[in-house]
This record gives sequence, C-alpha cells and structure tokens, in this order.
Amino acid sequence: MREARLSRSERRHAALDSLNDPGLLRELSYAGGRWIAGPGDFAVHDPASGQPIARVTAVGAEGVEEAVSTAAAAFPQWQAALPAKRGAVLRRWADLIRENRADLARIMVLEQGKPLAEALGEIDYAASFPEWYAEEGRRLNVEGVTSHLANAEMIVRREAVGVAALVTPWNFPSAMLTRKAAAALAAGCTVVAHPSGETPLSALALMELAERAGMPAGVLNVLTGASPDIVSALCDDARIAALSFTGSTAIGRLIATRCAASMKRLVMELGGHAPLIVFEDADIGRAVDIAMDAKFATSGQDCLAANRIFVHRSIEQAFLEQFALRIAALKVGHGLDPVTEIGPLMHERAIAKVEEQVANALERGARCLAGGSRHPAGPLFYTPTLLADVPDDAAIMREETFGPVAAVTAFDTEADVVRRANDTAYGLVAYVVTENGARQWRLGRALQFGMVAVNRVKITGGPVPFGGWKQSGLGREGSRHGIEAFTELKYLCIDTAA
Repeated sequence: MREARLSRSERRHAALDSLNDPGLLRELSYAGGRWIAGPGDFAVHDPASGQPIARVTAVGAEGVEEAVSTAAAAFPQWQAALPAKRGAVLRRWADLIRENRADLARIMVLEQGKPLAEALGEIDYAASFPEWYAEEGRRLNVEGVTSHLANAEMIVRREAVGVAALVTPWNFPSAMLTRKAAAALAAGCTVVAHPSGETPLSALALMELAERAGMPAGVLNVLTGASPDIVSALCDDARIAALSFTGSTAIGRLIATRCAASMKRLVMELGGHAPLIVFEDADIGRAVDIAMDAKFATSGQDCLAANRIFVHRSIEQAFLEQFALRIAALKVGHGLDPVTEIGPLMHERAIAKVEEQVANALERGARCLAGGSRHPAGPLFYTPTLLADVPDDAAIMREETFGPVAAVTAFDTEADVVRRANDTAYGLVAYVVTENGARQWRLGRALQFGMVAVNRVKITGGPVPFGGWKQSGLGREGSRHGIEAFTELKYLCIDTAA
C-alpha cells in the first residue's frame, strides 16, 4: 500500500495553519506501524462554515486485512508484556494528549463544531482514560478459590480476549476513542479502531501521539473510510474477539446480529433518552443551571442530554420563565469564537430531525417559548429552543433528540413522574433535582437507568462504569468493569496429590 501523504490542495481552513504542531494533522490511516493510504479518499468539512478542511484516505479490504493481521500478530507479545510496561506507554500517551490539548481541541472544533471550551474539556477527559487504565491494568488480579475437591488447588484469572475492534462516534471523537482503547490496551488486547467519517482527524491525531508515546507496531491501528464496509469486515473477521461500538441503537442491533456468527464479546453504548425531574422542593435557580448543562452541552448532540424535562406543576411557571431567559441568551456561532456556547449540528439530517420534532410537538399542543427555527449563522445551526406543555405522545418525548431543543412538561406526583420517566426503551442516564434525602434514595432505586445523577450533571470519568440498561447498550466502559469487558475468565485446577 502507498505510504505517501495525500495532497492537501483542498484544505481551505486558515485556522489549521495556526496549529502549534502541524504534524498532528494526519490524513492517512495507520496499520502495522505505518501510515497507509487506501484506494480512495473523502473530504472532511467544518460543519459551521461548510468549508473543506482535509482529505482523508478511505481504506478498502486490503487496509482492513493489513490492520487485523498486524494486530493479531502483535497480540502475543503485547499480552505477554508486564502490565507496568503497557501502563508506561499509556501514561506517556496521556501526557502527550495533555501537552497538545490546544491543537487537539482546535482540530476537534473544526471537524465536529463544538465550542472550543467544550473541546478543551473533552481533551482533558480523553487524557484521563489512558492515565486511569495505566494503573488499572495492574489490578487484574488472580482470584483464589477455596477448593471443594480433595488434592486440588484452584485459581481464576483474567486474560485478554485478543484483537479488539472499536467503532467510535462523531460527537465525542477523542474521548470515546481513548475510553475504549485504553481499557483494551491495558487488558493486553491489540486494537483496530474505526472513527466516524465525519470526524476522523481527532482519531488520527491521537494515533500520531500514541506512536510518539512508543506504542508498538500493530498494537493500535486506526482505519478511516466508508463505515459500512469497514465495520462489516470487522464484524465478519473471526480474528476479532471483541467489538466495542458507540452509536445509535438501530446500528447497534445490526452490529450485534452480524457479530453473532463469530460470538464476539460486545460492548455497546447506544441511544439515550434521559429524563430530568425537578421536584417542588428544588431551588429553581439551581435547577435551571442543571437543566442548561444537561440539555445544551455539545449543542444537544449528546447521548447524556436531558431530552425530557419533568417539572413539578407547582413550580413549572417560575422554572419556565428563568429557563426561557437563559436559553434565549445562549450565544450561537463558530466554535472557535470564544463567546460561542452553541455550535452547528453535524449534518443536514440532524437539522431535519430537529425541525420535524419541533413541528410535531407544536401540532400536539406544545408552546414554543424560545427559538423554534433555524439560526442565521449557517445552514447547520438551529436556534436554542424551549418547548413547554409537551405531551407524552409527541415525537420528541418518544425519540432521542440530538439538537438544542428542551422539551418541558409538568407532573403532579412522584409515582406519576417515575412511571413516565421509565416509559422508554432507553435507560442510559436520568437526572433528579430535589433536596429531599429520602426521595433521592427512592428515585435512585426506582429509575430504570444505568446511571442516576442527583443535583448535578457531571458524573462521568475514569473510575465510573459508564453504560445503560435496556436498549441503551451492553456492558460498561470506564472503571474496572471497562477493562474486564476485554478479558475472559480462565479457571486453573491443579492436582496436588503425591
């Protein structure tokens, strides 16, 4: 395969010229310790301006084969390495991510659109996972078993499953790669990663830093190109022992079906439809702060976003008044503008879905208290919107919303709101705002979600088992559970008879 760099003739965005380290802007895939080009390429665009910023290679079957083959060949030596040795590479990777956070954030803003402050926060978040798993890899301890058989000693240990495939999304293009890859690498797996075609530059920049950190050839590979072809090939390849995917529930089902033939270990972080419940004893100002953070981060393009906001009827009007003022004041614009709080959506499909959901809610009796239309900043911008009195049968209350639209409805009793909050196929995260300690515990138990946040929004991090119930996924990422997902249990029974 070719090792020459692709032409940069179509790159137009002047902001890329201000990178401190131009070497972080990579346009080729990486397999077997080499930067490789495929038979085609594709443009990456700034969603805020529509301008092309790079042309990235699109590998074909040959590229997938090279990556999987080299990962399989590298696996025995990487698995056999001491955890401290694997950890040293991960720790150096984390250090390099932090050292280059400004450039990594700028690249992310230009390909994903999120405000610069959020992009910087994601880079810090991304760096936390190699750091965490650099230590967690040491803790895959052997477990002693009290023997129930005479003349037998028994132990159970965890061993890496083999080659792991990672498929990462466009809304968190850096953190989702490191969260998956760091766990797999710490476990002793080798990795073939495929980033979204809309945001491949962040993954390639991270690969460049991993190479600088001393990642051995074949241990971490990144393939860019057409997702249907690459993901299908990874699903069908029997040498792939585990596959971790973040994306829609619909695509997750297809991947799970395709992987069934080879019985791959699956980790899936799928759709969310989070409720945010504000009780009558809540401080309204604090509740509005929480609602703003839970709804409008990443311009609403977040599986953790609060899609259904339930407010106790006794405080609903006061809450809506403050919420509407805060939403109307949000600054919309290009992510590199330091005042920007809401960036563009990722593509026209996202804009169209938001428009359909808003129209559907209004047809069913909802009131629009702020926004409600596209924003003049550009074709992929939508004005931050507040809908009140949204009925439960409106599409926005039944489907995940990936956009800056807050849907609010009233409730009367705790039992009623728990029933309505749980009335969804999803179960990723739920938010509760109340000062009643007993209620906090009751809601923590009653809500059918993998994660429950009480009186706060930020709850994720390296030590946290991130994941959901029901149609929101399989397994967990982060914490010791995240590394266990890339291991198998092995039971050893040794006869000790003389």
